[in-house]
Amino acid sequence: MFTDKSQRILPNWDYMPVAYHSRASSVVVSGTDIHRPNGQYANEDGSVDSGPVFGPTKKLDFEMEIGALIGTGNALSQPISVDSADSHVFGFVLLNDWSARDLQSWEWNPLGPFLSKSFATTISPWVVTAAALEPFLCDPICLQDPQPLPYLRSKSIKTYDINLTTSLQTEGQTEVHYSSSVISQSNYKVMYWTLAQQIAHHTSNGCNLLPGDLIGSGTVSGPTHYSSGSLSELSERGTKPITLVDGQRRAFLHDGDEVIIRGWCEDKSVRIGFGECRGRVLHHRQHSPPPFP
Repeated sequence: MFTDKSQRILPNWDYMPVAYHSRASSVVVSGTDIHRPNGQYANEDGSVDSGPVFGPTKKLDFEMEIGALIGTGNALSQPISVDSADSHVFGFVLLNDWSARDLQSWEWNPLGPFLSKSFATTISPWVVTAAALEPFLCDPICLQDPQPLPYLRSKSIKTYDINLTTSLQTEGQTEVHYSSSVISQSNYKVMYWTLAQQIAHHTSNGCNLLPGDLIGSGTVSGPTHYSSGSLSELSERGTKPITLVDGQRRAFLHDGDEVIIRGWCEDKSVRIGFGECRGRVLHHRQHSPPPFP
């Protein structure tokens, strides 16, 4: 997202599930309001010489994701193999990895996101068990090329056929029909790396997972523009704002906007819903000045 446009992705993407370690303290349930976060970001002119500014993010974004909850963990220094990884998953939730893109672009290099993502992550209130989703196991859409390293190769690479949508409702907008407020629609099966590979990589250095640990899938973005799983992708980094059902335009989220992620699995005989992952953006909290000159 922040690399030069001439470079499609960073070289390591083809060889491992790139990720970052996060925190549990600000994981909140659907329906919790999210205050616009403060942080450091570059000046409007992008000049590094003049130094950054501190204030509320101007580029607040959502990320449409799936979250996996660990059931049985592993002992410290005992990696989980890619072929046994699925047996360690208890179930799944919808996940919105709220992101402040101006903070992220300033802080991401060299150690990855910090304040740009740690302020909040929203999850849906119901856990759909892995057992319930077994009928919706499927082959991934993406061909992994080059071939993964041996510890990430599975005898049977499988993922889940989970439909995902994101809706955006603006402040004061009366409840609109669900389909008319959808700005993104994708499917979990488009992800390049499977959950089993994520878990195998996560524990490959001996890191232990505990029951209840939450693993985010990463943004679920498909091959088309409409299947982009974030506003930064939909608006092409804010350069081409999208038009909403009420005529308003958005490059990034405004105060009062409500993001609603929905997900479901469906075939001819059954439909399994994940409920909603919903959050409304509130005005930033004022930062109190220090009590000394």
